Amino acid sequence: MRTARNSKIMDQSDSSRSESAAIKELSARSATTVVDAPSWTTRAKPKGISRVPTHAVRPVEERRGYTRAKLSLPLCVKRIAGQREQKNQSLRTSNISSSGVLFLFPQRIEPGTPVEIEVCLIDRPFGRGTVKMSTEAHVVRAGHCSRPGWHALALCFDDITFHREEPLPSRFQRQ
Repeated sequence: MRTARNSKIMDQSDSSRSESAAIKELSARSATTVVDAPSWTTRAKPKGISRVPTHAVRPVEERRGYTRAKLSLPLCVKRIAGQREQKNQSLRTSNISSSGVLFLFPQRIEPGTPVEIEVCLIDRPFGRGTVKMSTEAHVVRAGHCSRPGWHALALCFDDITFHREEPLPSRFQRQ
């Protein structure tokens, strides 16, 4: 009789053990899914512009070699195919990286055409500390955009020069 009661107790304890084991297993699974690093953090990160605000950078699934920053910077087209651009329009970048830029332009330029542009990276009052990037580039893509009469131009930088409006302090100059 004693063994019968113990076997009933054992059956109940086995079922409660299996339930508690199942609960522990489920909680362990959920804990590992929370603790495991997401797959996007283990991918190789693209190189390019550093110290760009994270809200300005596209998602990590980006296929480009360099991270694009969604920045609206003043842009001026100086030359198209070696010919000086007559109209001085105030243009703005849509996005920019260390290898290229995308912006809207009122005329279509065929891919492969060389273009000289100037982008104002930092604009300070009275020109003190203003930094401009002058670059020779070529058009890689020309597409339509939502604004009628405008075209989205993607340029790839060929040669970049930075111009500072104030002289560098002597401690930073080469001697």
